[in-house]
Amino acid sequence: MLDFVVSHIEEPEVDNLDRKLELARADIRDEYLQNHNTPWIIGFSGGKDSTLVLQLVVETLLELPPSDRRRPVHVVSNDTLVEAPVVADHVERVLLRVRNGVEAMHLPVTVVKTAPKADQTFWVNLIGRGYPSPSRTFRWCTDRMKIQPTSHYIKNKVAESGQVILLLGVRKEESATRAVSVNRYSNGQRLNDHNDLQGCKVFRPVVNFTTDEVWQTLLQRRPPWGGSHRELITLYREGQGAECPLVLSKDDAPSCGTSSSRFGCWTCTVVVKDRSMAGFIEAGHANHEQLMDFRDWLAEIRNDPDRRMARRRSGRATHLPDGSLVPGPFTLAARREILDRLLEVERQSGRELISTDEVETIKYLWATDAASVMSTAGSGNEGGEA
Repeated sequence: MLDFVVSHIEEPEVDNLDRKLELARADIRDEYLQNHNTPWIIGFSGGKDSTLVLQLVVETLLELPPSDRRRPVHVVSNDTLVEAPVVADHVERVLLRVRNGVEAMHLPVTVVKTAPKADQTFWVNLIGRGYPSPSRTFRWCTDRMKIQPTSHYIKNKVAESGQVILLLGVRKEESATRAVSVNRYSNGQRLNDHNDLQGCKVFRPVVNFTTDEVWQTLLQRRPPWGGSHRELITLYREGQGAECPLVLSKDDAPSCGTSSSRFGCWTCTVVVKDRSMAGFIEAGHANHEQLMDFRDWLAEIRNDPDRRMARRRSGRATHLPDGSLVPGPFTLAARREILDRLLEVERQSGRELISTDEVETIKYLWATDAASVMSTAGSGNEGGEA
């Protein structure tokens, strides 16, 4: 909980923190001035760690003479389109400030937001194709909504330049799992090969910073693009947790739906209880209450046999070793029920939760599935699954 972190923070020795910042900035500067123009891509989630990385990079660029600012830097933020509204609004405001700030400062920085393909959004898959609400055993959302959109952007830059350097706000102290992951893929050098993306080197400028040191730095230094970090501090305090970071491989997928309090997709049914949404509601964001109730309902109906088909979308029936049937996708009736309830929640919350294009795509998929059901009538095959 951030109010604990901020009010009970043990101030690191100033010399140690100053030295860490000095070394991090020196590392960033040295790598930026290498004799090549390989573009940098900063994975920006809007949370404290990626914010610190972005701040250190922008500060370093500002210290360089304009003639040395040759390497392009891309700030890439992923929008799943179902982010918690208070988080989505915060990230959007920060990206706008960064975009306006770097333009005014004449820095070679491009701000980009990635999103799922139109036919792979959360609602198109869940309501259109009938995919069951995500669970720990079937977490179909991470790859389609987080990994693929940003990976696609990175691959395009690799195709253009031959190689990219990805800067991530990864820290060993985040968790024991993160420390193991960092050590597994570290070669002892500043840059490491990404374990999934060819032509992508990974640079972790704050990997050895503690949580206290991250907050201490952000509390003491204003962002060079303007504004302050006050909103970020409030976000953590209200959300009672941490952000879901940029995810670019399935090894990082556990960052979504862990038992810790992370703010990310308001639709996440992988967690049993969404403590961050509960925190936002307690902090006064009343419009999140309808969203949390709807999310709880999605988790509740996930295993309702009356709302699930018997076969997968391929037409196959799948059985467990004990002979029991693995249910397929939501029935067409259940999908219509989900859409109707979602549109009612949208009306109550006063915020767009599903786009017109998504609704049109969903209805097209329904028509296709209904035709498939009609063509196989009498065979016991009602369509399929995920």
